[in-house]
Amino acid sequence: MAAYRQAVLVDRLLFTLKYASCQPCCGAVNHWAQYSTATACDEKTFDKILIANRGEIACRVMKTCQKMGIQTVAVHSDVDSSAVHVKMADEAVCVGPAPTAKSYLNMEAIMEAVRLTGAQAVHPGYGFLSENKEFAKRLAEEGVTFIGPDTHAIQAMGDKIESKLIAKAAKVNTIPGFDGVVKTADEAVKIAQQIGYPVMIKASAGGGGKGMRIAWNDEETREGFRFSSQEAASSFGDDRLLIEKYIDNPRHIEIQVLADKHGDALWLNERECSIQRRNQKVVEEAPSTFLDPDTRRAMGEQAVQLAKAVKYSSAGTVEFLVDSKKNFYFLEMNTRLQVEHPITECITGLDLVEQMIRVAKGYRLQPRQEDIPINGWAIESRVYAEDPYKSFGLPSIGRLSQYQEPLNLSNVRVDSGIEEGSDISIYYDPMISKLVTYGSTRAEALARMEDALDSYVIRGVTHNIPLLREIITHPRFVSGDITTNFLPEVYPDGFKGHQLEAQSRRELLASAAALYVTAQLRSQKILGPLRVSSAPMERGFWELCVELGGQQHHVQVTKSGDLYTVEADGEKVDVCGQWNLASPLLPITINGAERMFQCLSREASGTIVLQYMGTMFKLQIMSQRAAELNSYMPEKVPEDTSSILRSPMPGTVVAVSVKPGDTVAEGQEICVIEAMKMQNSLTAVKQAKVKSVHCKAGETVGEGDLLVELE
Repeated sequence: MAAYRQAVLVDRLLFTLKYASCQPCCGAVNHWAQYSTATACDEKTFDKILIANRGEIACRVMKTCQKMGIQTVAVHSDVDSSAVHVKMADEAVCVGPAPTAKSYLNMEAIMEAVRLTGAQAVHPGYGFLSENKEFAKRLAEEGVTFIGPDTHAIQAMGDKIESKLIAKAAKVNTIPGFDGVVKTADEAVKIAQQIGYPVMIKASAGGGGKGMRIAWNDEETREGFRFSSQEAASSFGDDRLLIEKYIDNPRHIEIQVLADKHGDALWLNERECSIQRRNQKVVEEAPSTFLDPDTRRAMGEQAVQLAKAVKYSSAGTVEFLVDSKKNFYFLEMNTRLQVEHPITECITGLDLVEQMIRVAKGYRLQPRQEDIPINGWAIESRVYAEDPYKSFGLPSIGRLSQYQEPLNLSNVRVDSGIEEGSDISIYYDPMISKLVTYGSTRAEALARMEDALDSYVIRGVTHNIPLLREIITHPRFVSGDITTNFLPEVYPDGFKGHQLEAQSRRELLASAAALYVTAQLRSQKILGPLRVSSAPMERGFWELCVELGGQQHHVQVTKSGDLYTVEADGEKVDVCGQWNLASPLLPITINGAERMFQCLSREASGTIVLQYMGTMFKLQIMSQRAAELNSYMPEKVPEDTSSILRSPMPGTVVAVSVKPGDTVAEGQEICVIEAMKMQNSLTAVKQAKVKSVHCKAGETVGEGDLLVELE
């Protein structure tokens, strides 16, 4: 045990050294875009803060605490005992097993950790207990400061029904809907018919896109009521629902507010959060391309009115839906630090975590409203361990076998709580990091984001970088023409990855051919020419066949010094690079333009998998003779998936709706899988009789596991 404690202390010391100079900033071109965590020397805050959270947000809070000279305490589940946030903290306490209800939502265990460590204050981060009024109340009863608003504000704004009534009284624009709790599916249908379709069904105590469904008819209302209430109970311990009019094709724009205990409140400009999937944000930016100064001011003033109406004190976010005519409607208020807070920090120069700590101690806000600038542009991409080709992102699990953040690039910030070797499990949110880029203009920030995504190395889990890169380079996004329906409108048949045009296809073919030849030449130097090829070492010309996407391309490669001239699809392409085959990153110059490739795998058979423009491409490279012989090889017949149902993701079986012998119709629900607290209904793709069922409620399944067979 002593040896274990010593090892833990060594780990924490190494992490302290690693992050000592890791001030969370955007490395901006002006003083506003990077915020300082240095506090006034005469301001005494807290000696020790416990962070009741995990992952990137726990690490984010700890970085500011370290700069303020505050000791930190981490809490963790047993599977998180070696997590980054545990190593960063000065102390760590295990609060239970992996399931959130037994650890990070285990209020009694966290209260005991507070007592054990003598923490004077608790920062809840976001999610988990961050908006739990009972948790804040219990801390207050024991004389421990909750770094957030008081219990009245949490209760008033945490309940979507009550918050809407308060917003109306505070003269804040609200969405038409039913101002009460919907108790049954039949009542939900009746109310939806009165409001008029489409409607939004959502959890009264919810947030983060959980417990939300859009319904366009009575059947979808009944189904949405069932799933939303189950998700709400699972995520928040509260299954109450409300229904309101769904604003079609809106923008989701939110206002960051900051208030103290002396009645002062500020609005820190807006964040554009319209790029979403399943009501969860994917890409955010600040400011919005859509708002004019008058609309921005009106939204900010209404947000402050609402904050003052509930005597709010801390950082909080007021979310609005904005229609095409710039009419805006109150959606909800999040009484916590928002996931996407870094982009506000970049354009205002304020450290929101520091401000929360100061306010919790009772200090007045230092800045005034006229001091809050919009300097430059910041964009955040949420990097998830998800498969973007499945419903724009279904969870993926695994171990990060290789991980390298693009922090070598200027004006890039990465908020993460993982490292190489970390596990992404089914128990928690699949977020890997928040990737933030800053520029003096939006175009500059977008260009940096493109470079950062290309240079981000993630191996061992499926990730959503292909989708993120396609979003930020899509003409509609670049022009600012976005709504919350952006993804289904741009990709009506689902996300398919980067679609190669003639020029980009030639670049990919040429780069793969040059990489293949480079590897062959290196093998000759290491193993000798007779072990690989009978060709002389000075060989400078190759005729190859490159297969990409089921099509064969005849390619000619000529090498002159470090330059490869590749003729592909009838045109010549000049390719040169450092060709470090041991590096995951391959910076290559193609016809004078710089490109970043990643070599994901390379086999002796000539199979090369490259990441190019965010998307993974598999290429087969052979000599002309090998290609001729390969045509005689039998092809593997793909599995007929119409008669089987496999789990598209790892998760837990919540319900099985069929049994052997049942006849199911096309589109009928077969079972429900819960992954990362989101419930997913799996349906039949054809009418058939159920042959066998291979799962039952409560079981844990992996991606690809067989669930049901049909005849």
